[in-house]
Amino acid sequence: MENNSRYYTVKTIADVTGGTLFHGAPGAIIDHLVTDSRRIIFPGSSLFFALPGPRRNGQEFIPDLYQRGVRYFVVQTQPAGNDFTDAGFIVVPEVLEALQALAAWHRKQFQIPVIGITGSNGKTIVKEWLNQLLEEDFNIVRSPRSYNSQIGVPLSVWQIRPEHSLGIFEAGISMPGEMEKLEPVIQPTLGVFTNLGEAHQEGFSGFRQKAIEKFRLFRNCTKLVYCKDNISDWLDLEGSEKSLLRGDIELFTWSRTGPARLQILKEQRQEHGTIIVGLYHEKEFRITIPFQDRASVDNAITCCCVLLAMGFDTDRVSERMKFIRPVGMRLELKRGINNCSVINDSYSADLSSLNIALDFLVQQRQHRTHTVILSDFLQTGIDEKELYEQVASALRQRGINRMIGVGTRISAHREILDSAVEQTAFFLSTQDLITRFQPSQFRDEAILVKGARVFEFEQVSRLLEQKVHQTVLEINLSNLVHNLKQYQRCLKSSTKIMAMVKAFSYGSGSYEIANILQFHKIDYLAVAYADEGIELRKAGITLPIAVMNPEENSFGALLDHNLEPAIFSKGLLLAFEKFLKSEAIPEFPIHIKIDSGMHRLGFELHEVDGLAQRLSGNNWFKVQSVFSHLAASEDPAQDEFTRKQAGILLEACRKLETSLNYTFMKHIANSAAIVRHPELQFDMVRLGIGLYGVDSAASGQLELKEMATLKTTIAQIRELKAGETIGYGRQGLITRDSRIATIRIGYADGFRRNLGNGVGNVLVRGKLAPVLGQIAMDMAMIDITGIMDLSEGDEVLIFGEGLSITRLAQWAQTIPYEIMTGISQRVQRVYFEE
Repeated sequence: MENNSRYYTVKTIADVTGGTLFHGAPGAIIDHLVTDSRRIIFPGSSLFFALPGPRRNGQEFIPDLYQRGVRYFVVQTQPAGNDFTDAGFIVVPEVLEALQALAAWHRKQFQIPVIGITGSNGKTIVKEWLNQLLEEDFNIVRSPRSYNSQIGVPLSVWQIRPEHSLGIFEAGISMPGEMEKLEPVIQPTLGVFTNLGEAHQEGFSGFRQKAIEKFRLFRNCTKLVYCKDNISDWLDLEGSEKSLLRGDIELFTWSRTGPARLQILKEQRQEHGTIIVGLYHEKEFRITIPFQDRASVDNAITCCCVLLAMGFDTDRVSERMKFIRPVGMRLELKRGINNCSVINDSYSADLSSLNIALDFLVQQRQHRTHTVILSDFLQTGIDEKELYEQVASALRQRGINRMIGVGTRISAHREILDSAVEQTAFFLSTQDLITRFQPSQFRDEAILVKGARVFEFEQVSRLLEQKVHQTVLEINLSNLVHNLKQYQRCLKSSTKIMAMVKAFSYGSGSYEIANILQFHKIDYLAVAYADEGIELRKAGITLPIAVMNPEENSFGALLDHNLEPAIFSKGLLLAFEKFLKSEAIPEFPIHIKIDSGMHRLGFELHEVDGLAQRLSGNNWFKVQSVFSHLAASEDPAQDEFTRKQAGILLEACRKLETSLNYTFMKHIANSAAIVRHPELQFDMVRLGIGLYGVDSAASGQLELKEMATLKTTIAQIRELKAGETIGYGRQGLITRDSRIATIRIGYADGFRRNLGNGVGNVLVRGKLAPVLGQIAMDMAMIDITGIMDLSEGDEVLIFGEGLSITRLAQWAQTIPYEIMTGISQRVQRVYFEE
């Protein structure tokens, strides 16, 4: 019987998994299954599976998850102690088996057709193309990205809901016995086998065993699509090996070499695609696809066969195949340093995908020089000498100019590779390469970065030149914590805090600031753009992160790094919805921005009814918060306008809550409003520049401490006579005999030009020294006449204790925000605690 729901009680889940429930509420409803503690979005309805791993046990994350609101856990041993008073634990013999059993039981509740895909390569491409080809006819649920593992498959299948009419799931295995566990989870009705290749060969005795293991996915299918040419050497599915499948299965085969349901007669490459001519039901059948490479042609033929097997007529199939679109996969072409192009394929290293990536590399004709950075090849099942001879042959055939090998195995076969490439270099580890990396060695070339996942080659793709500079920005983390506690005193215990760490944490740093905020249990972080959030995720920050200015080209990064966009316009909303549909990612958390009077970004009040209608019943979004931005909360003369802004936000929230039928967080208060408008705390406040000790509204009410100190040093000291001039344009006129110091800071470091010619001062030995002449790009001159005992190399304070950033901003006729965010990234950051 169909369940028509995805929402199960904790007691039901315990029964299904064969576990024993200890504590908690048996009737609590579970909606989300989580195996990665960093991806908790809806803690109240999540069930965390504490999977044991080779390095860390999932149970280690239970205390942190409990603090973040998760209350139900599947474990192999119940945690000791009384620290989890209202938590429920389902104790099972094996957590992974429990996850798979739950997903398999969930799958049985839905009697919909399901396409199951496996093979050595092309699974994700075929899945995504089938989604493109069939989305007009079905409400499709499919694996997000390449979720095809023992963990990824059950998480994918868990997405099935009553409204879905077709499922498309992929499954990958690396050793015998794994497909036996995945088949009951997917329970495919139509099977698709893409090909049999070398990937993960090491786990099998040979290609025949791997083929048998993969085909176990199809044992209960009623139809099966595959290429006879690829499998016939290993299995005879129409003869002796038919026992692997159910007796009444319909085999839909295709072949280039002999008779098949679809026999390929001709393939004609054209400028913008390929024409494929086949024989189907004794009639010629022609399709055109917008791709030329062999892998795409194979995948397209497989997709064509699936549609024919599902009963689509040839005219409809032919028409739809014209419009299949590229799928964003692992090969990403990006601009690199020194006018290079970089292709990032840092997820796999096998011969099949190497050849595909090399073909893509040599297509980049804007560069004559081609470099390949390559890791060890793992789990190929091929003799290593033969393996690297094939690698060398592939490099030689494409005319690769340089190869950089990383790993002990590839380094051991350097003699083979030296013979194939003009220039080679070898490193024993990724860290070894990073340590010895010199950006100047890469210029005007196309670079393929390709490595097995364990080598973490994404680090190689992001290498940046380190610069040493005697100008230093010191960050006092103790003062940051002090300021946080000052503001927390103003808040109700229920009020959450979103810390603004955009623009490199107002110039103070990214991970270092976010890490201490995370340690002190801040609820949310906010950045301006996705790349700032990505850096925090890569540095291990697990807090929820809101992206205030998301861009369409960053949508993929939002998903990859669990970043939550602030949606501020209809166009952005529609674009993100389209993207989520293309990636099959439902219920993605978003924040809605309301324009209450700032008139910068946001939905205006008259647009909210339409917004509410769009969001109502929309399965692709989950609204986490609705917020607005105060224009003048620090100014008493604008208090009436501030209250008006708050009223507009509350009215927008009322309309949205009525339409959405669930609650969300509301926030509008910034640093100044926390102090001056405590009635506007709502559910959360956004703490920004006040964290860094700069908030004019807090003067006299909070004891804030500036946390940043900018210092430089004296490069040279000289004596000048009255009447001489200093710097560009001779604008620095000496009116008396003076002692002048040149200091190592300029406008390229963020020392603003309008501070020159006596406008600004710096602090030397506790005394103010005026800035003389025009400030240059890297240098400035100061008058140190009368300041005793100074030498070259001595310290100069630009702002900090004794000379506040607020005073410097006043001289520069700007605000502390601009001073802080204007400090160049070439200025070294030093962090310390007192």
